[in-house]
Amino acid sequence: MTSLQTRVTLVAALVLLVFVVLTSLALERAFQAAARSAREERLLGQVYLLMAAADAQEDGLTLPPGLAEARLSLPGSGLYGQVSDTAGTPIWRSASALGQAVPFGTRLAPGERRFREAQDDTGRAYFVEDYGVTWTIGPVPRGYTFSVAEDLTDYALELERFRTSLARWLGAMAALLLVALLAALRWGLAPLRRAADEVAAVEAGTQDRLHGRYPRELRPLTDNLNALLAHESARQTRLGHALADLAHSLKTPLAVLRGALAQVRTPDAGEMPSWVEPWVEQAAEQLRRMDEIVAYQLERARARPVATLSPPLPVAQVVERLRASLAKLHAGRRVLVTLDLEPGLSFRGLEGDLLEVLGNLLDNAYKWCRAKIVIGARREGAALVLWVEDDGPGIPVARARDVMERGVRVDLSAPGHGIGLAVVREICLAYGGELIIAASPLGGALVRVRLAT
Repeated sequence: MTSLQTRVTLVAALVLLVFVVLTSLALERAFQAAARSAREERLLGQVYLLMAAADAQEDGLTLPPGLAEARLSLPGSGLYGQVSDTAGTPIWRSASALGQAVPFGTRLAPGERRFREAQDDTGRAYFVEDYGVTWTIGPVPRGYTFSVAEDLTDYALELERFRTSLARWLGAMAALLLVALLAALRWGLAPLRRAADEVAAVEAGTQDRLHGRYPRELRPLTDNLNALLAHESARQTRLGHALADLAHSLKTPLAVLRGALAQVRTPDAGEMPSWVEPWVEQAAEQLRRMDEIVAYQLERARARPVATLSPPLPVAQVVERLRASLAKLHAGRRVLVTLDLEPGLSFRGLEGDLLEVLGNLLDNAYKWCRAKIVIGARREGAALVLWVEDDGPGIPVARARDVMERGVRVDLSAPGHGIGLAVVREICLAYGGELIIAASPLGGALVRVRLAT
């Protein structure tokens, strides 16, 4: 999960879900407790009504057939009443309790009160309120227990309606909160998206720095990035000037030395003394070595850190350019060049590096091939893979690692300084890649380059 917005959204949604679930549980518990308490108070009121309606006679208590609560007179109404004596024997039952196995309580001590939830033999649940009293009838006080029961059908329906309403309202509120959170998150992350767009513009080459105004938390990042871009631009400029100055300053002395040696070797110069000729040969060899050292130092200087903010460079465009140049250079040979390039492939780095890599590989392929060259490129994950193969004599497996070193050549009769593959290898290492030399199905060498861009 690489998206910051996705991660924050998922965390916020999870927190919101937990909050909604816990809130619904708390509200349901509170409503359930309030509904239970309300029914307890209501049943206690029914007990008091029964007490008020009771009439003391010499043989005990009697209750009138008609009571203030009509449901007590309606069979199966869901509200039931009973009065029992000290032995727990019912002395009165409401008409609503006829044929019902209501779990009324046993005898309670005078003044004792109990509210409970009970079930009958069929599993039907009831709220039961019991109240123990002492009733004085003549000189002898008698104990009675007044009980009122109500089944839980209405209570369960009320809870279900509350749950449905609660889920509907909390779901709507959660959806609104999530939308508001996403809107706030999008607004809060807008500076990051703007910074990413500006970095993309820098990579594309349409601007040279980040110009937007950013919040205080992002300002150190954007300021440091601008400073890095400015420093890199200045360093590249200085490096280009230094390389140009070095090439210019060395070009003339080397040309003078080569010209002087050429004059010494001309017939017009006369016959050289025997002791001079070894010195001339040694000077020519040292001059050649100076050329190699200059080339090495120039390439070493240009092996600078990879420009990760360079605009993407089409690989096919560079390949076509190099192929056209080498075809003109080797116009006297009939070489078939086949391209195996992934469409739309691009290289994110310095154009000079890509030209150096492909140029050296193609130059070697043209130099050693018989009639066929294949140039290929594809993307493997985050890396760019390039390869060049030919139908020439190839490179012996035992010498594959040696030819990557500077000055090492397989065939000394061919022109060259033996630094081309070494330069390619150094560029590959600078990009975190590798250079591999293997045998080609065409019969020659297959040189494979991997650049992590």
